[in-house]
Amino acid sequence: MALSGLRVLELAGLAPAPLCGMILADFGARVVRVDRTNPPAPHADVQGRGKRSLALDLKRAAGAAALKRLCRGADVLIEPFRHGVMERLGLGPEVLLQENPKLIYARLTGFGQTGKYAKSAGHDINYLALSGVLSKLARKGENPFPPVNLLADFAGGGVMCALGIVMALYERTRSGKGQIIDASMVEGAAYLSSFLWKSQNLGLWERPQGENMLDSGAPFYETYKTSDGKFMAVGAIEPQFYKQFLKGLGLDSDNQLLNQLSFSEWPKMKKKIASVFAQKTQAEWCSIFDGTDACVTPVLSVDQVASHQHNKQRGSFIKNDQEEISPRPAPLLSRTPAVPSFKRDPFIGEHTEEILLEYGFTEEEIAKLYSDKVIEFSIPEAKL
Repeated sequence: MALSGLRVLELAGLAPAPLCGMILADFGARVVRVDRTNPPAPHADVQGRGKRSLALDLKRAAGAAALKRLCRGADVLIEPFRHGVMERLGLGPEVLLQENPKLIYARLTGFGQTGKYAKSAGHDINYLALSGVLSKLARKGENPFPPVNLLADFAGGGVMCALGIVMALYERTRSGKGQIIDASMVEGAAYLSSFLWKSQNLGLWERPQGENMLDSGAPFYETYKTSDGKFMAVGAIEPQFYKQFLKGLGLDSDNQLLNQLSFSEWPKMKKKIASVFAQKTQAEWCSIFDGTDACVTPVLSVDQVASHQHNKQRGSFIKNDQEEISPRPAPLLSRTPAVPSFKRDPFIGEHTEEILLEYGFTEEEIAKLYSDKVIEFSIPEAKL
């Protein structure tokens, strides 16, 4: 795999950092999730695929010292805490890069390491709001609405951080030096949405919110409800695709719909198209539009996607040994594709001893850390 041999330490956190670590693990990195001992609540990381778990109390001096030793043998550290937390633990980048000058120290936070909000709490919706992107996600006359917590947490956070890590690793092959990555979810969400800024002079956003082509204004870039309560997605932007779209609906001779860019008529056109979609089931519409260039596709639920013919043919979804379905790692590399683990996610502390031995700790040192309650073990119960 592309990242085979890479050693990654991921300090346990929520949402974006676990995705970042899982991406690296999927493509071959040996990822150790450093969990808290005695967590106050059940662990919320559902993106532990391919990782091992070490339970370590970083608030204890011996725990912080243990992480320093681990970092000497690691290539990457993923750190998801608010600004200043690692410095208070004596584990800031200046300290750890002195221990290992080749370390890639990835700091993944909502607001970044500097600025007015650097030490403030927040969630995806807050980062998305500050990025400017949330203001664009609204229908006419409605409040901005975040697409669950995907854009800032995962795209702007986890994925952008993984990209930064890979770039820093590539640069290290030339310089031999590590570096610090300041991955801000605000900036990540804004950067991946650069088109919003770069397209300001294209005429795409001249009309009020919710009345433009791509923000739910156009009847040919919209979702429509079918007779069985499901939905179809339409993206027939280009004239030749729009023509096929109308033909599939049986409306290719309707004069009201022929002028695709008649903005004033868009609301009426939407109502007409919606009334037609409501006359057939999703499956019936699929049979009409599949194989055409009308840019019409079914809106699949998470329970449906794995069984859809296209996704089945590509093997786009996988099932682990717990019968849980999830997306196959992407993108697909021709020579060194990801080979995701099919095992269940690790329990907290399940691999503590194994990892410490691997990183050079002696059995006596491990026993001392355990007796001092600096580390924890978790032995899975056997299924009889």
